[in-house]
Amino acid sequence: MKIKYDLIKKEKNTNARLGKIHTNYGTYDTPMFMPVGTQATVKTLSPEQVKECKTGIILANTYHLWLRPGEDIVNEAGGLHKFMNWDGPILTDSGGFQVFSLAKPKDISEEGVKFKNFLNGDNLMLTPEKSIQIQNKLDSDIAMSFDECVGFPHTRKYVEESVERTLRWAKRGKDVFNNDNQSLFGIVQGAEYEDLRKHCVEELVKIGFDGYSIGGTAVGESKEIQYKEVEYSCKYLPEDKVRYLMGVGDPIDIIENVIRGVDIFDCVSPTRLARHGHAYTKYGKINIKNAKYARDFTPVEDGCDCYACKHYTKAYIHHLIKCEETFGQTLLSIHNIRYLVRLTEDLREAIKNDNILEYRDQFIKDYYGTKDK
Repeated sequence: MKIKYDLIKKEKNTNARLGKIHTNYGTYDTPMFMPVGTQATVKTLSPEQVKECKTGIILANTYHLWLRPGEDIVNEAGGLHKFMNWDGPILTDSGGFQVFSLAKPKDISEEGVKFKNFLNGDNLMLTPEKSIQIQNKLDSDIAMSFDECVGFPHTRKYVEESVERTLRWAKRGKDVFNNDNQSLFGIVQGAEYEDLRKHCVEELVKIGFDGYSIGGTAVGESKEIQYKEVEYSCKYLPEDKVRYLMGVGDPIDIIENVIRGVDIFDCVSPTRLARHGHAYTKYGKINIKNAKYARDFTPVEDGCDCYACKHYTKAYIHHLIKCEETFGQTLLSIHNIRYLVRLTEDLREAIKNDNILEYRDQFIKDYYGTKDK
């Protein structure tokens, strides 16, 4: 089944959208936050714990699963869902972000991108065709086109060349795409240049995709530029397709980009922060390692309905984190994921009530206020 998107309502004062995504594993409301399970697991959590956070779609990483265990083993296991025991939708990225994070400019050619296997030093080549073939075998519900994510700063000339290469790669990937159960998303690039973003959207729509992603953000630019990049992309994207902003998970960025028309988000931040002892709360991030929490017998966040907050205290989690016990990381990961999922639930209510700007203003006041962390 191909992903379908229904636009239910637009917020009257902004471009925020309330919608539903229909997948192979049910229908989910948007805006939505998707946890990242890079190596077919959300770090420190079981699938049951992830589900209890009321998540919908989760992510897995094509590049890392290609290196180990390899797409053939996942295919032999019956696909990612069976391999990792997840009975919800899965989105796989294309490996394109590794172009940005691991490759040097000289390694990028028309054919694809050269990599060093970080596990054994082998030389590898990832092409648009190879990325799609790997994802077809992984059998995720949503596959991503292979693109080039350009870092910041950059020259306009390079971005122009990169956008054209990304469009050629998108077409090559679609030409070999071969999985009837899977949907394929195109990725909008173009940095902070509205005309390049517009051009990229128009050409991707001509190729034809089941949904569209906004790439090339959160790569070193300011928030102001990030929001413009999203605005420029959403302005030209079709209204009847889902819009996915890749790799953005800071709470204020989720709010600001929902206001600009984004439907779904992903980020590694909730579990990464948890592993370093940090937790999201209504009044900003806290560091549970701080000595003041050693005798704090209250939940991480008052009013939070997550498993960690219902059953454990800051003092206990402080103790676990200080002792480097994995259970502490698990509890904070549960809380942080549930926090971002709850944020999107609140945003859906704000869209229904046409008061998302008031919601944002109150959020900023609470989250960035002067309350002692």
